[in-house]
Formats: sequence, structure tokens, C-alpha cells
Amino acid sequence: MAEKSKFQTLNAQAAYQLANVTKTSPQFESLTPRWLTRLLDWKALETGIFRLNKVKEGDTPLDALCSQVASPVNIPEGFVDYEAKPREYILNSISTIINIDTKVSDLYSSPYDQIKEQLRLAIESVRERQESQLINSDDYGLLKNAADSQRIQSRTGAPTPDDLDELISKVWKEPSFFLAHPRAIAAFGRECTRRGVPPPTENLFGSPFLTWRGIPLVPTDKLFVDGLKKPKSQAGKTNIMLVRTGESKRGVVSLYQAGVPGEQSRGLSVRFMGIDKSGVASYLLSIYCSAAILADDAVGVLEGVDVGEYHDHK
Repeated sequence: MAEKSKFQTLNAQAAYQLANVTKTSPQFESLTPRWLTRLLDWKALETGIFRLNKVKEGDTPLDALCSQVASPVNIPEGFVDYEAKPREYILNSISTIINIDTKVSDLYSSPYDQIKEQLRLAIESVRERQESQLINSDDYGLLKNAADSQRIQSRTGAPTPDDLDELISKVWKEPSFFLAHPRAIAAFGRECTRRGVPPPTENLFGSPFLTWRGIPLVPTDKLFVDGLKKPKSQAGKTNIMLVRTGESKRGVVSLYQAGVPGEQSRGLSVRFMGIDKSGVASYLLSIYCSAAILADDAVGVLEGVDVGEYHDHK
């Protein structure tokens, strides 16, 4: 017969009731670093409308005189014409309403304020949608609005150094960064390793990025693989983009409304809508955004990229 312990102590389960629990704020696994919105140049608008004025290139070529002749010569005459009906971008809104029971926020807001946490996660979700729209919106998304002349097809399916070099030839005027799904970047790394030219890395925002020809490959899950952020199959098709940013470089600019009521951050508004008879407080979150490709050669797209090609290295 087993001998009983000499000492009787408080058991762990009972002691747990008096212990302080260290806890985290609520975590969303779907949130991403949103590198794209950090790398784009942002332009504030006064009235939510942006007009992209362009010159009619080729219709009225402007000749210039280059001569060392001292005698009188005829200097060419001409003018630079503008498009009569330039494209205008009107900011799109992304909105949601967050409802919070005042009883919950009154009683259960320590150590984390329930209202702040609800709004924080809602803002993060709206920002995620904003980045997706900057890429995929039919109206202004970079993928959908890239010029047909700036689209090329992958030669073999898998993204190769030759494919990215050809993409650079399309956006050769000061390209800023490649944009690709993480699976596409991994596939490109495999192709480089296979050829014995592993791409170097560069640190941006405290994180390492693969580069090609000195241009960083920026990951985003908003460039879908077979229409999915997280494809279940090893295979799948996607796109890789090369982007030039900045108004001074005739690149891509992101647009937002400055000075909106209840502005919390760039273009983002949070407004209290009141409390209903049931004691539920409502907050309206709105973000106004768009993007403009100032010149066709500011964006190039490599289409038909296969992310499922693997190699056996012996």
C-alpha cells in the first residue's frame, strides 16, 4: 500500500484561480505587412478627384534645330498638344460599421480597451482590403489597368531570370520593385538556384527581400494564385508585376482624401454614430482611395507564372 504524503498542499487548479494571467491583444492571422502600401507614393487630394493630363505624343511632333551655321536659318515651329478629355479618377470608398455593446466595453476593458481593440482590428482589415483593391480593382487596380503592350507571357511557365529580365525591359525607366505572391517568389528562387545564380537579398523595413538586378521582389498575398490567397495545391498560376512609383518619375501614385472628418491616419476616417436603445454603440470606418498609372511603361506584368515547378538537385 502506497504511503501517503506527509504534506498536504494547495493543488494547482485551485491556485490558478488567484493567479494573474498574462494575455495578448487579439491576433488576426490574416493580417499582412502590406509592403505595397508602404512602397507606393501617396498623393493627397482636395476634392476626391484626380485628373491625369497627358500630352498627345506623336500627333504633333516637335522639331528642334541643332546647328553650328552662323548664317540665318529657319527655326522649326510647333507646339505641344494635350488630350482634350483626360482620364479622371474619383476616389472609391471602403467602409464598415463596428457595433460594440456598451456594457461589454464598460465592464471588460482592462487590461485591453475593448473599443480600441475592436477598432484596431477593423482598421487593419480595412487596410488589407485597400491593398487588395490597389492591385485588383477593375476601376483602378494596377493588375487590371496595366497596358496590353506591357504584358508578357512566361516562357516556360516557371518564373525564370530571363522572364524577369524581359519585364525589366518593359519598365526600364527607374523601376522600383517587383510585386509577387510569396509562392511565385519561392518559385523564382528555385529557378535561380537551378541555374547557379541565387538572388542576393536586401533589407527593407527591417526584413530581408530577394532581389533581381538590384530590384527587390516584394511579397503580397493579394496577387492571387488561381484566384486564391492561400492555394491548397502545390501547382497554380499567378502574375508577377514590376512597378515604377512616383509622380516625378511618371510612375504609379496612390490617391487619398486629405483632412476627412474623424481622420485617424492617411485617408482613414473613424466616426462615432451614436448609441441605440439597446446600449449598442456604432462606429463608421471609411477609407477613400484610388491609384493612377501616370505612364503606360510604369507597370509591367508577367502572366501565366507557374508556382508548382520543383527540381531534384543531386
